[in-house]
Amino acid sequence: MTTTPVTTKAPRAGASVQSANRLPWAVLAAAGLGSFAATASGTTRAPFLLDMARDLSTGLPMVANLISLTSIAWAVTSVSAGMASDRWGRRVFLVGGPLALAFALVGVATGGSFAAVAAWSTVAGGCSGLFMGVMFAEVSARAPEALRGRALGWLMSAQSLVLLVGVPLAAWIGAWIGWRGVNLVIAVLSLAGAASLLVTTGRPTQAGRHAGGRSVSIRAALSPAVLRLLTIGICERICFGLTTVYFATFLQSTYGLALNAVALPLAIFASGNIIGTQIGGQLADRLKNRLRTFAVAMVASGLGALALFGWQADMETSVALGFLYVFLNALGRPSLMAALASVPENVRGTVMGLNGTCASIGWIGAAAIGGWILATFGFAGFGPLAAGISVLGAVLALARRG
Repeated sequence: MTTTPVTTKAPRAGASVQSANRLPWAVLAAAGLGSFAATASGTTRAPFLLDMARDLSTGLPMVANLISLTSIAWAVTSVSAGMASDRWGRRVFLVGGPLALAFALVGVATGGSFAAVAAWSTVAGGCSGLFMGVMFAEVSARAPEALRGRALGWLMSAQSLVLLVGVPLAAWIGAWIGWRGVNLVIAVLSLAGAASLLVTTGRPTQAGRHAGGRSVSIRAALSPAVLRLLTIGICERICFGLTTVYFATFLQSTYGLALNAVALPLAIFASGNIIGTQIGGQLADRLKNRLRTFAVAMVASGLGALALFGWQADMETSVALGFLYVFLNALGRPSLMAALASVPENVRGTVMGLNGTCASIGWIGAAAIGGWILATFGFAGFGPLAAGISVLGAVLALARRG
């Protein structure tokens, strides 16, 4: 079995003549639009859970479970599409995935029963998985190694914009056209993403030129180094998802905030994620060892989690600590992704697809473990849990440097 080498060290400044001002901006813009639509297809349901439950004559917990269905389908198709893209090329998934997502969202918008909406939501999650991991592989292939952290940081920032802009805008639009109309708007965005990717990915990368029907083995892609990075990624997603899923509930239960008063704290929280991701992309390309950078950020975010959930002086302090926590968490993510993307071209789609699967596992784990901790210990248990998982991720990152 062949092993998959991974480069965890960032190139020296000036190591590549391509590094100066040569980010693939057109591809990044198209990929950002596609990733925004994919993330929004599930995240923007949050303001409409009660409306959906009433409209579909079902309970709130049933509607909330749509998120789990979406995540499971996303996890399954992400690894399958990643492997297939290494065999047949990425473009069919980059264009076909958003196109299929648009049709699935039309199905969600027109579903007349909970069963129909659940089925189409599952299909939509699967369609998102078809192209998100492949898109990270494509951006990694088109960005110079010396700028890869920044390129991936921009792509992750597009996903984060859904929390900062997408959810509030969806709530505002939904007040006029309802949750079904919002799904149709996102479908249009997905179609625009498909068209943009069709135009900007016409020139194939090295992987696209050499894809010729040869099967790719997961065992060949899963070297010990890659397996360790994927495990670290699950730890990071649990820590991020734990706070993202429950932050609004934490503020409401701790300070008695009404739903409409949570919008500004959530916007501040989301801005911390975007700023951290952008700075983290710079660090990934400028500091010597990417995994050491990730480990430091994880330990710092663990300390931030202890402060956030252990010290409730007032709402302003909690919001500031929420910003700090997500900022520190986001600092390390581009370094981890850049290290994970530093694999041979012939398995990069498979590896990034597996990363999407592991990210979904992390989100599902965050919701499940968080719910159990909340019922057993309350929010006081969130800090030690996030800190412990952060330290575990940092230890794994430093266990074997390379």
